[in-house]
Amino acid sequence: MNNAHLHLVVNHLPIIFPIVGIIILLIGVFTKSEVSKRNAYTIFILGAIASIAAMATGEGAEEAVENISGVSESLIKTHEEAAELFAGLSYLLGGVSLIALISNLRNFGINKLMPFVVLIITAATLYFAQEAGRTGGEIRHTEIRSGATVQNGDQGENGGENNQKGEENDDD
Repeated sequence: MNNAHLHLVVNHLPIIFPIVGIIILLIGVFTKSEVSKRNAYTIFILGAIASIAAMATGEGAEEAVENISGVSESLIKTHEEAAELFAGLSYLLGGVSLIALISNLRNFGINKLMPFVVLIITAATLYFAQEAGRTGGEIRHTEIRSGATVQNGDQGENGGENNQKGEENDDD
């Protein structure tokens, strides 16, 4: 397993954990389930830990792919900047979730407010998770880059022709 493969293995976790966590937190808020809220906080903390792993493997992945034909240094830089911002928010989310978890377990007065604070931070984190994921995908997946065009022969099973006999299409 090389560095790029290791990065691909761990880089989806920091995105998946907040998605699962926000669903569980919303269930906890609507059902007033403290157990669900604690589970969500724990998932957000795990997401922050997963972000550490993704960031730690990112540099090695960059070195592994930067000399591959079709890989743009500017796309890598854009992804790196988006990933750093996302990781920072993920760490913040994990830290605030740790405070929320302790507050919940000890029944501090701030406990009532914490789910809403965590939800706001999670929403911002998920926006930047999407940005980091999109920009990372664009490095090797040319088809998702903005302004990407499909080349002839890559337009489906008919190669972009109207039909296999090359006849005109009567969609008037």
